Amino acid sequence: MTAYKKGDPTTINRLYGRSTGKRLRKTQQDLVDNLLPQLEVPEEGELTAERLFGEDRPMHFEIGFGGGEHLAYRADLLPDHGFIGCEPFVNGVAQALTHIRDGMLANIRLHMGDALHVLRRVPDGSLSFVYLLHPDPWPKARHSKRRMMNDGPIDLIASKLKPGGEFRVATDHPIYLSWSLMVMQREKHRANFEWLCDDASGFLEKPGGWIDTRYAAKARREGRRPYYLRYRRR
Repeated sequence: MTAYKKGDPTTINRLYGRSTGKRLRKTQQDLVDNLLPQLEVPEEGELTAERLFGEDRPMHFEIGFGGGEHLAYRADLLPDHGFIGCEPFVNGVAQALTHIRDGMLANIRLHMGDALHVLRRVPDGSLSFVYLLHPDPWPKARHSKRRMMNDGPIDLIASKLKPGGEFRVATDHPIYLSWSLMVMQREKHRANFEWLCDDASGFLEKPGGWIDTRYAAKARREGRRPYYLRYRRR
């Protein structure tokens, strides 16, 4: 994850966390070498739907897509929408490329690196959905500035969502849940977001069209409950 100065969504200090893991299999390396260049987000310039997908269409943005299960599922569910997925972990990118190849998904663009470098280049008010699913919780208090759920990144996300657009967050970590609710409560007072939750079921039950990632499945196996937060851009 990335550290930011409070209140400044454009200041990036460094990218925290690993970017490599187990050695890629030959088929995975072939996908990274040959398919990824065809799907990569351009390195410079504004990232409009017309530039990325050849036409105006609703756009979705996933921060840290892990193995790409959710990204591929949503892209398959909504073939006339465009999806941007960002993930610094090369093994996760390789897994996402496998989903894209197997599903013949033409509506996904990928960036292997820091999501907010890319998000800053998306025009303001152009995203229909932003997803932040099971991010690294950085549970130690001294690492709280590394969490994606902080004022700077949330301000940036708010600026990129269109009015009525939705910000979806999932976590199975109680500390991260409490922190996220605190940060988003501040956003509520600043009139950026409305929490779509009428009662406890609003964050304990998975909404329709939202599949569990491998991290949610792992949490359930280990006896932890995933929490689902949905916020609408005012």
